[in-house]
Amino acid sequence: MRACIQQRFHQLPHTRFSFLHPPRIHAYTVENPTAPSREDYAYANVFLWNTMIRKQAENGDITRDPPLLYYIQGLRTGLGPNGQTFMYLLKALVSGKNVNEGEEVHASVVRTGFASREFVSGALLGFYVANGFIGQARQVFDEMPQPGLVLWTLMIMAYVCLTHPGEALELFRTMRGVSVMPDMVAVAAVVSASGLLGDLGIAKTIHCFIEKSGVEVDAFVSSTLINTYGECGSLTDAYRFFQETAMKNTVVWNTVIHQSLEHNNLDLGKQLFDSMPERDVASCNSMIRGFANVGQYEEALALFHDMEISVFRPNTLTLLSTLSAWASHGALEAGAWIHSYVNNNDLNRDGSLDSSLIDMYSKCGDIAKAIQIFEESPRRDLFTWTSIICGLAMHGHEKKALCYFSEMNESQVSPDEVTMVGVLSACAHAGLIEQGRRYFQSMEKVFGLVPKLEHYGCMVDLLGRMGCLKEAYDLIMGMPMEANEIIWGSFLSACRVYNNVELGEVAARRLLELDPRDPWGRVMLSNIYAEEAKYDRSMGLRKEIKEKGLKKSPGCSSIEVNGSVHGFLVEDNSHPCYNEINSMLEKIEKLMN
Repeated sequence: MRACIQQRFHQLPHTRFSFLHPPRIHAYTVENPTAPSREDYAYANVFLWNTMIRKQAENGDITRDPPLLYYIQGLRTGLGPNGQTFMYLLKALVSGKNVNEGEEVHASVVRTGFASREFVSGALLGFYVANGFIGQARQVFDEMPQPGLVLWTLMIMAYVCLTHPGEALELFRTMRGVSVMPDMVAVAAVVSASGLLGDLGIAKTIHCFIEKSGVEVDAFVSSTLINTYGECGSLTDAYRFFQETAMKNTVVWNTVIHQSLEHNNLDLGKQLFDSMPERDVASCNSMIRGFANVGQYEEALALFHDMEISVFRPNTLTLLSTLSAWASHGALEAGAWIHSYVNNNDLNRDGSLDSSLIDMYSKCGDIAKAIQIFEESPRRDLFTWTSIICGLAMHGHEKKALCYFSEMNESQVSPDEVTMVGVLSACAHAGLIEQGRRYFQSMEKVFGLVPKLEHYGCMVDLLGRMGCLKEAYDLIMGMPMEANEIIWGSFLSACRVYNNVELGEVAARRLLELDPRDPWGRVMLSNIYAEEAKYDRSMGLRKEIKEKGLKKSPGCSSIEVNGSVHGFLVEDNSHPCYNEINSMLEKIEKLMN
């Protein structure tokens, strides 16, 4: 790495670094008749040196002019770095993810004796955390003889950012053990760590410490506590703290509304929303998503229309969350209206909404429109490719889905785990067993992706459909994780199709272990026994289902009418228009007869 940098350095014209030389300060002597001292020259040169490195960090273009080149040239001209030199240099390297060069700077920090300066160590720690190297960050922290509050806080925050909440809490205990008193920033980081753990007891302990220690609780700490209680599963504690705290800015209100909706308490969320002294776009986004998630599309659209005439207009996040909610409920009319709004207001010029639009149309049944958006999209990134591949696989257009996957690879866009679910699903529906095996094996060998439960499920489905039951069973037993009900259910269905009693019994037994109250496994095994003329066993299972009062979950269908989605269960008479619907069905039946 150093040789490469030195080679680049020699290729650059030295005039680009002439600002580092004393003659450039000649204007200083013209304006001031008092000749500068040697220290003045050195200070001015180091200042200019640091400024040049800082500008590289601010501009973000470190490929054309690598910051380390400026650093090496400064050293060659006899300049000595100060703390700011290393701070600016590390900041510039973070933006380019130059880990090896950062380690070179770390070595320079140690050689020049700046490792004991807390602000330099903080910059080093931040550099390693930004690149995901928590071990090196902790090493920097441990090498500080007496870290101050800032460094303790940075290290705790580093553990939280890289999802190591246990280590964050342990470090906080060590910090208190050496009598370092946290401030509100450190407290907020520790509260977040307890939220990541999902441990309500720890969250309450931290809250109790805050109250007893007298640490100032600002709006940021308040919103973090509310969010943590919610993540630990206690909306009651989150709402109680919200009522008690005096710090209630818009962010705090938004946090408690968000947690209310996350816990499916739309009534509380709406009550809080209506009570807000001042709303913002985030408040409305949460409520629109909340209404849509429970099928109240008219209310969601009404709020969306209110945003149009308010001071805060719908933003990209509004549209993304709305399209996602519409897609999950199959609300095609509402989704198409949002699409029209996007086009009329020119809100998708860069194609950033295309993947969400493709996903929405696919899930709402209009795959032709999804294909049209994809073909016209100026943005062929991972998300648009994945959306169209999964959408086509969902609609049974397996060959087109795999064709698009080939185009994706030719475009040098690497798939992710979701893309591969779509690809394997397409192979399963098309019965392409060899291609499916090849794609499954390529996940780790070619794309560096570790297969997850969903990918194994697709392969079990594919092998089961093609009658390769022994291979499917071996794959299940060789999985690095436990198979769930879906995988065993898919395998049992295949055993039913091919009347494999032995493996069907194994699959049914596993299903019963996972969910003893679900009668489906018994019904399927009973059918297998009946096909093999094992009527005693078949009737025995039917009798067991009846005696235990096991009932299958009723089927559900839905229909969208005038922007509202109406759901219906088997033998369900709870719909407010039940009588009118039955009357109309009778009329249709008479006309058909």
